[in-house]
Amino acid sequence: MDTQEVLALYDKEQRIEIEHPGTRKDVLPHVVRFVRPAPGANLIAYSRLNESNADAVIEEQIAALAPLNQPFSWKVHDYDTPPDLGERLVAHGFERQEPDAIMVLDLREAPAALLEPVTADVRPIRQRGQLADVIKVEEQVWGGSFAWIKQRLGDHLEIPGYLSVYVAYVEGQPVCSGWTYFYGNGHFAGLWGGSTVATYRKRGLYTAVLAVRVQEAMQRGTRYLTIDASAMSRPIVARHGFQLVAQACDYDWKGR
Repeated sequence: MDTQEVLALYDKEQRIEIEHPGTRKDVLPHVVRFVRPAPGANLIAYSRLNESNADAVIEEQIAALAPLNQPFSWKVHDYDTPPDLGERLVAHGFERQEPDAIMVLDLREAPAALLEPVTADVRPIRQRGQLADVIKVEEQVWGGSFAWIKQRLGDHLEIPGYLSVYVAYVEGQPVCSGWTYFYGNGHFAGLWGGSTVATYRKRGLYTAVLAVRVQEAMQRGTRYLTIDASAMSRPIVARHGFQLVAQACDYDWKGR
């Protein structure tokens, strides 16, 4: 896989041209940002900055988004410019979060292990009410409230072909979950939410949910799968052929 070629396509399709249903997209001279209805979190997904304009553009975004009284973040990839963008954001009142590894699998090179029939009890989630099982898994793994899943993912399930959600069960209990967003006619689909309850790890359930999603993406003609992998997920997906193409980090606005 040609990493630079994939990153150029990734920026074009996943950071600049991408659309998020129910979210306003602002394409400005220096940034692409998404503004959700309150109380959703807003996002600056892409920026084209240099040393001479970075601080001014950061202040412009704060002036536009802070009065909305909604949380907002600036997503910085390690190849974004200027190289000290993250440090500048911190100086303007943002707080750096833990970075994720942007991992990509070229489905033309998908390993055979992900193409084998899945024998675990992995079920598709098709209705809003079933998302309670997803929420249960995510809250057990990460803590905090994932109640937002019912509204956001529930709305997205109603858009034909946009979102696929899966849960793995053991003795009828939901113990692993993950979902895939399919972005129209582009080359990419995105894997999200892959999580396994601690007491059920090392049983192949994460891999089973991953395999189901890989096989669906291939059937739908997708070329690349992406995942913003946490430190927990990265070694697992790396073993299954996903390659590191970048690091990305959210900087959350905390005010001054």
